[in-house]
Parts: sequence; structure tokens; C-alpha cells
Amino acid sequence: MLNHVNTEKPAKRRILCIDGGGLLGTFPAAFLAALEERVGRPIGQYFDLIAGTSTGGIIALGLGLGLEASEILQLYRERGAEIFGQHHAPLKNAFFRQLRKLRWLQRAKYDSEKLREVLVEVFGDKHIGDASTRLVIPAWSPTAGTVYIYKTAHHPRLKTDYKELVVDAALATAAAPTYFQAHMTRHDVGLVDGGVWANNPIGIAVVEAITLLDWSRDSLYVLSLGCLSEVYSIPASAGLLTLGKKTIRLFMDGQSHGAMGMAKLLTGHEHERQAIYRIDHTVPYGEYSMDDAKVICRLEGLGYERARDRYPVLEPIFFEQPTEKFKPFYTLERKDAL
Repeated sequence: MLNHVNTEKPAKRRILCIDGGGLLGTFPAAFLAALEERVGRPIGQYFDLIAGTSTGGIIALGLGLGLEASEILQLYRERGAEIFGQHHAPLKNAFFRQLRKLRWLQRAKYDSEKLREVLVEVFGDKHIGDASTRLVIPAWSPTAGTVYIYKTAHHPRLKTDYKELVVDAALATAAAPTYFQAHMTRHDVGLVDGGVWANNPIGIAVVEAITLLDWSRDSLYVLSLGCLSEVYSIPASAGLLTLGKKTIRLFMDGQSHGAMGMAKLLTGHEHERQAIYRIDHTVPYGEYSMDDAKVICRLEGLGYERARDRYPVLEPIFFEQPTEKFKPFYTLERKDAL
């Protein structure tokens, strides 16, 4: 008697991952907005799981709640300068920039209250349980020295995060050390930017898909969006003063490449099938800063240009039709949303 081998392909599962990077998030937001113009409906509807860190976490939360990418792009375009205190006249901006440099020596460079105000305007009193797409949003607890990941109720044991405010998750994942103060949750847990350990969240997204969601690795297709890659060199015997800010970039690049490598191993060797589609743009070191509002328009242009170039490749993989409706294990009752 012959054994019949099941050759049926597993249902396709599409994952969107968005890196952290402050105002550089304009680039992936513009990229998604340009794709959205072509598909004709909110881009979040085409993904089974969305993961984002820091600025990418804010984008992910917005898409998960059903916002259009164009609305999120508008947030960067119209409120980015305000969040980073650069919405004044040129002379006043120059004065405040010098004050922030002095402040930065002792405390966070920016006041997170303005970021909170803008996020409240965008998300209101929405909770993670209001999301229509599965979400994974990393943060970090420096006091406990542990990872802290906000998730939708896409597994039976995920019983708490869906009750949390979206604004709190956004403030936590975006609390970049030295730029913004740590975010205190309603349970008095101090959290900082998920970029401390997962600035590129592709690794945790793929692990979440294969483990908790029990999706076949052969079913996974990942669209990974960066916030620009910088070209720089490091002397063989570099010291602290020689490296300077490149130290942060060095660690972030190492984490990103490590996460990409793990994701490729978990989803299948790229010589067998292409499961991961990485979108980024390489620029000279120092040309774009995560807190420089003057580059927002240029970032938007880069995002639209990359979308124009890559859409023909991405469309048959990700955008032929929306995903099936997400059904969480637990749903909100207003008494839960406290």
C-alpha cells in the first residue's frame, strides 16, 4: 500500500516588521502610504501579524487599530517637529537646540509630555484589545533587566496586555534612553525603548509566529522595513572618543543583522525560497538624524521612491488580497479597560 505524501501548501501568513529610529520612521511610513495608494485599502489589512519597535511600534499600533498609513505619515509630517521641539522660528529653534545640548548632559534630551499629547490625540482611549490585527510591540524593563512585550490576545495565555492603553504601549516602546524619560505604566513599571534589545523586531516576530501562533515556517512571508542604514567605518583600535555616537549605531546594526540571520534560518534558507523581503536605504553617516525634523520631507521622498521600485515584486507576495479576520481569544468589556 502506497503512502500518500501531503503536498498541499500551508496557508500563506504575512508578517510586517518595522524598525525603530525616531523621525526616521517617516521613511517606512511613507513607503507603506505609497503602497496603500496602489492597493486601495488600509495596508494593515494585508498582514496577519505586525511587529514594531519604538517609532516602528507607533506605526504598528496605528496600523493594527485600522489607521491608514497615510494618516500615520501625516503625524510625522505635521507633528514631528513639534514633538522634538523644532516647530519655532529658525532663531528660536537654534536657541532651544543649544539649551537641549546642555540639558542632555544631565537628563533626557526631550520632554516626553509633548509626545504623549500627540499620541493621545491619535489613539485616544483605545486599548490593545481594540486592534484588528495581531501585534507584537517590544519594550525593556531596566529595573528588572527583562524584556517586556505588549501583545494582542492571539494566544490563550495572553490574558492581560489587551486591556492596556495603546498610548502606554507607544510611550513605552518609544522611550529611547537619553532622548525620552522612561515611561511609568499604571502598575508603576518603568519601561524604555524596545530598541535596547530589538530595534529590528523581525526575530521576535518570526519566533512568535512559529511558537505561540504555531504557523508553519514554510507559510511565512515577512516584509521588514528599516529606518535607513548608514555607511561608516571604525578604526581597528578605536576608543570612546573615536567611536562617539557610532557606538550606538554599532550595537543597533549588530542586533539588526543578528535578528535577520535568525529569521532567515527559521523561515527557510533563502536559496530554497525567499521568505524575507527587506526594504531599507543606505545613506552616508550623519546625513540623517533620528531627531532632525528638517529631513522629514526628504525621508518621505525616499519612502515613495522605494515603494515605486519594489511594489511589482511585493504585490504578488503580500497584496493580492486582505488576510482573514483576526479573532482574539479575549475581547474587551469596558469594565476590563481600566
